[in-house]
Amino acid sequence: MNINRLRRFIGDMTSLVGGAWQDKDEKAVLEVGQKLLGELVSHDDWLPESMAKSPPHGYAQNLLWCDPFERFSVVSFVWSPGAQTPVHDHQMWGLVGMLRGAETSQSFVRDPATGAMTAGEPKQMQLGEVEVLVPATGDIHRVTNVLKDKPSISIHVYGGNIGAVRRHTFDPATGTPSLFVSGYTNQMVPNLWDRSAETRAAS
Repeated sequence: MNINRLRRFIGDMTSLVGGAWQDKDEKAVLEVGQKLLGELVSHDDWLPESMAKSPPHGYAQNLLWCDPFERFSVVSFVWSPGAQTPVHDHQMWGLVGMLRGAETSQSFVRDPATGAMTAGEPKQMQLGEVEVLVPATGDIHRVTNVLKDKPSISIHVYGGNIGAVRRHTFDPATGTPSLFVSGYTNQMVPNLWDRSAETRAAS
């Protein structure tokens, strides 16, 4: 397992978000972050097996890293065959990169006056593709694992500690919102900082 890819990605994102945080330049974070995540998910040799286990049903939301100042978080979503989320929002920017399998992202627009939901065009994400989610331009969607017989895995990067944020699910028929806090499936995060094997190999 090449955990160094994840370590490098987190370092690059920390530098990116740190600079943009000062400048309040969300556009730069999304443009550069999309490229960084695309590079990460173009390789499938770095995700720890403990973060890739498919649940018997539904999905697992595993925290890989949260910035100490909670400016961004990195999550592996492991989808059981055919799993689907409720219609939901994020309350922050997000990047979603496809690592294994395929998923469909069905967007929705909610009328602020009436609450009525209008479905947009579904987008099927294939390996290596990255979707950008921005609340200002629409971040309400429902995600489905396209594969009915295999798990899929996507890597998500959010502009905050996504598991601790008050968000909403929506009834797609009425647009009625319900508050929820997603939390995380895993209790332990991967150890990115054990460089002992590299040090021994270089000795």
